[in-house]
Order: sequence, then C-alpha cells, then structure tokens
Amino acid sequence: MDSLDFRLINEFQRDFPLEPQPFAEIAYRLCIDEETVLAALQRLRETGVVSRVGAVFAPRRVGASTLAALAAPPDRLEEIAARVSGRPEVNHNYEREHRYNLWFVVTACDEAHLARALEAIEGDTDCKVISLPLEHEFYIDLGFDLAGVCKSPTPGRRIENQAARALSATEKRLMGALQHGLDLVPRPFARLGERAELAEDEVIATLKRWRGEGLIKRFGVVVRHHELGYTANAMVVWDLPDAEVERIGGLLAAEPEVTLCYQRRRHRPEWPYNLYCMIHGRERAGVERAVAALRERFGLSDYPHAILFSRRRFKQRGAHYVAPAAAHG
Repeated sequence: MDSLDFRLINEFQRDFPLEPQPFAEIAYRLCIDEETVLAALQRLRETGVVSRVGAVFAPRRVGASTLAALAAPPDRLEEIAARVSGRPEVNHNYEREHRYNLWFVVTACDEAHLARALEAIEGDTDCKVISLPLEHEFYIDLGFDLAGVCKSPTPGRRIENQAARALSATEKRLMGALQHGLDLVPRPFARLGERAELAEDEVIATLKRWRGEGLIKRFGVVVRHHELGYTANAMVVWDLPDAEVERIGGLLAAEPEVTLCYQRRRHRPEWPYNLYCMIHGRERAGVERAVAALRERFGLSDYPHAILFSRRRFKQRGAHYVAPAAAHG
C-alpha cells in the first residue's frame, strides 16, 4: 500500500470534513490535488479495501437491530447463507467455527419489522434462529489503524443506552440516500441532497447535528478489515455472572487487542453467553495467545467461554435502517 492509500485510510476513517467540497479539503491536508484523492478512493473501493465513504450509525439510536445465528446443516450451508444474504435487512453474514455456524446482523426500521424479518428467515431456511440483541456497548468503533487497531479516547467507558428516536420524513429521505455512502464527486453533499430533496447546506447541517447527538457514530472512510490483512478474526463470548459484566466489559474494552466489546441478551438454553469481544488479527495463533492472556490477566479462566473464528464472509455492507419506499415517501 502506497503512502497516499495509507493516509487516506488511516486518517479519514472518522472526522471526515462535513463541508461542501470535502475531498478538496482532504487534498489540501495531504498536499495533493482533489482529482488524485478521488481517483485513489475510487480505486480502493473497486478493490474492496474501502466499503464506502459515509456514516456509521450508532446501534439502537435509530431503528432496530440484532445479531442472530442459526445452525445450518453443513451440506446446506451455502444455500442457507445465500438465502439469508438475500434478505434486504441483513447487512453482515459470516460463517463461524461453531455448531451455530452462520452469524448475521439484521437491521430494520422498527422492532416489529425486525421480528418479521427473523421469522421470514426461519421460514425460508427451516432453521431456528436465535436473536441476541445488544444490551450495553463498552467499546464499538470498527476503525482500523494500519499500524495497529484504533482505540477511542476514552476506552473502557460504558456508553449508556439511549432509546431509538423517530425520524422525520426529511430525515428518512436523507438517511435512505446516505445508506450506500457518498458519491465520489467534488460536491458529494450536493449530490446527496438531490436524491434526498434537500439543499446542500441542509444536508451538511443535518449530518453535523446527527454526529453531535450521537446518531452517527463516525463519518468517514469505512474499510473492510479482511482486505487490510486482518484475516484471523474471532468473536470471543463469555458466560459471566450478570453482576460482573460491567466490570469485566470495562476491562476488556480498554485492551488494545479488543476491537469490539459489548453485552448481549442471552438465549437460553441454546446460548448462555452474555459478554462478547471481537479480536481482529493477522494470524490465528496470535489471536489465541491474546485470548489466553486476557483470561489470565482478568481472572476469567473459571468462566465458560468460546472462541468463534470467522471462516467465510458471505455479505458485508452498511446497515440499512430505512426501506427504499420510506426513503422516498
């Protein structure tokens, strides 16, 4: 990766310029021209390193979402994965090493729509789905530093849950237009406004407001970790006493190896685990050593846990909380 690609990915995953000509501002900061920035981002997107340039919305602040899993018969895994990936509500879908071998994230405009989507997946696949909604997040960022995993300025602080808020018709149009990311053009917010029936300055003001109130978790270059060389990725789950979740979650969230840390609702008896952390690594042995070190450091050896390495990625895109009809209606 050349120095320009490195800087575009490393420095603009968050705090993207919310101004009429953002790529010109990035070019100014990098001492190059705007055309070079746009060409580089287009190339990175075409090669899959960059998923999109746009917003990452905060879980549970808008719409409804859940992590779900099912146990697909091995001889039907690819067929079932294709059926799950075909659902518009599914934005991530991975095979993992476990009896529950297919894991996917489902997002929808509200809880009722989410429940219907899960029921439809069960009916379409003939597999029972377990739903594991988020309860508390200790660290969720998904930014990747090419020299090491990024950490927030305040690691270990639990982010208090806030109820999802209703969107106005105007906000729904803008969110619907933004879900696929910005067009790589000199005035992307003007182009976004054309699709959302808003003036450029209204688009920018709304995005700034969303970012200020925490509806947008970060705005910038969204990368795919696998294409960056993070190919040994494990979801580590723990069955902890409820009274210990916040303490342990705060400790794990502060560790540099941990890229996500959150509490999810148990689904007994099939799934007893309530604390999750993700470790994205470049090789499997390193991830296994990191998990062993965390267990030793925080006295977790006596608590049940499981390590679910990713095997295959069937689908990965940004969450779509607004259906196309709502976005244009």
